[in-house]
This record gives sequence, structure tokens and C-alpha cells, in this order.
Amino acid sequence: MESYRLTWTQNGRGERQDSAVAYGLSAAEGYKARKESEGGVSHVEIVPVKPGQ
Repeated sequence: MESYRLTWTQNGRGERQDSAVAYGLSAAEGYKARKESEGGVSHVEIVPVKPGQ
């Protein structure tokens, strides 16, 4: 199974934030939609990661 993390930019911070856990693709897509709906969040991306990372 491939794993994915989310990355995003939080307004007011110059650095990208990363999710603390990895997800399957369908879960990552759901969390991406949820994160995009939060105020002050932009540039949400799903990034593939190697197992164990």
C-alpha cells in the first residue's frame, strides 16, 4: 500500500507544515478537502511517502 502525507501553508507562517501521520490515498483526499476548508490554510498538497516515514 502506498502512503501519503499532507503539506500546506498556514497564513502568517513562511514555512510549509506537514501532517504527523501518513494516510492511504482515499483518506488523504478526504483530509485534504477538510484542510482546504479551514480558514488561513492554502496550498494543500498530497505527497507520496516511503513506508515507515
